[in-house]
Amino acid sequence: MIIEIIILIVVILLVIYIVSLYNSLITLRNRVKNAWSQIDVQLKRRTDLIPNLVETVKGYATHERGVFENVAKARSGLMNATTVKETAEANNVLTDTLKSLFAVAENYPDLKASENFRELQNSLSETEDKIAYSRQFYNDTVLMYNNKVQMFPSNIMANTFHFSIAEFFEVAESEKAVPKVKF
Repeated sequence: MIIEIIILIVVILLVIYIVSLYNSLITLRNRVKNAWSQIDVQLKRRTDLIPNLVETVKGYATHERGVFENVAKARSGLMNATTVKETAEANNVLTDTLKSLFAVAENYPDLKASENFRELQNSLSETEDKIAYSRQFYNDTVLMYNNKVQMFPSNIMANTFHFSIAEFFEVAESEKAVPKVKF
């Protein structure tokens, strides 16, 4: 009788452990999805700001057609991206094209002095900061989730229930470079 009770207790504890492990995997997977949705919100905000920014710059620099087309194409690429990798790559392209747009704006002092342009530039800068924070939170969450999926004994549960590794939101190599300051 005592052996049966001990076996029952061990089985109950094992079931509780398995349920707990499964629930922790679900929780982490949902956190990854939530963190991604936060990035998605900020990227959407950014893509909504860009047409206004482009129109403002167009008013001053009408002959810079190539820059405007590149920005529009990059924005469209970001909006059409479906995976984390595609979104990261499209985001990097858009960031590079926005740099060229701001380089054009540097050549027009009246544009830089425009209140509308400055407000759009500040809004875009705030959004870029939010994207950076969201990306950091997402990557931290992905790290915790991936660790759980890959580490023993939770990897057995993850493989059994088809939990897959999540992708990190990678930054462009150009953003990793240390800026050079010259006086």
